[in-house]
Amino acid sequence: MKIFVTGASGFVGSAVVRELLEHGYQVIGLARSEAGAARIASAGAEVLRGSLEDSASLQRGAAASDGVIHTAFIHDFSNYAASVAADGRAIEALGEVLSGSGRPLLVTSGAVRAASGVATEDTPANPSFPRRSEASALPFAERGVRVAVVRLPPTVHGEGDHGFVPELIRIAREKRVSAFVGEGSNRWPAVHRLDAARAFRLALEHAPAGTRVHAIAEEGIPTRAIATVIGKRLDLPVEPRPIEHFGWLGRFLSFDVPSSSAKTRQLLGWQPVEADLLTDLDHPRYFAE
Repeated sequence: MKIFVTGASGFVGSAVVRELLEHGYQVIGLARSEAGAARIASAGAEVLRGSLEDSASLQRGAAASDGVIHTAFIHDFSNYAASVAADGRAIEALGEVLSGSGRPLLVTSGAVRAASGVATEDTPANPSFPRRSEASALPFAERGVRVAVVRLPPTVHGEGDHGFVPELIRIAREKRVSAFVGEGSNRWPAVHRLDAARAFRLALEHAPAGTRVHAIAEEGIPTRAIATVIGKRLDLPVEPRPIEHFGWLGRFLSFDVPSSSAKTRQLLGWQPVEADLLTDLDHPRYFAE
């Protein structure tokens, strides 16, 4: 079975490629650059040159595959609306090719905020946080595509992490304080990249059309606990700071997004086995300069 993976050289996508290859799949990986193509080829996957903004390349990959896993996203938070729009167009291009085929299309989304309590797989995407992954993808379930949404938490961690937590470390070094917003009681769910990759593979194999999957190992870690580990490692004070202290990250850091994966675990038989966030964070590799 051949699977087309966008974002195949990225932090999450490369783990998905590895997981698929280890379980006997053939993989076509989308590569935007020579460096990305080299990483995909070295992993043992076939390379397709293209990008999220090149619909023709996306459609060639989908047409040549038995299913698609879409992990790519343009992480330009200075122009987030454009990134969201590009993601929506990419999903629609992939879905058009797969329509009527019954083939799987997995798209990546983010953890959502429930109106109250803990978000579950049944919690709809929040329109005030306008990533279009789910709105773009789920209608294809009515068009003969076995589409599923894999929601990832704000913190996907592990070796090679270059996301929110490394940015918090950078800000702490620059401003000489490891900070949190308010009381630091707002919670971030988390998952190790290898556990996330297993969730993608199991969803590819078992998720019915229209399913939302929560690749979430830890329901919610107080952001003050994250700041405390960073402060300990950098020998810095741990103190509250206003949202503006964190630049573009401040808005995200202030979110309280506890999320359950109980239904995903029951549906897919998925059980996280890798290190939890605070254990993983308390490792020298996160702090190497």
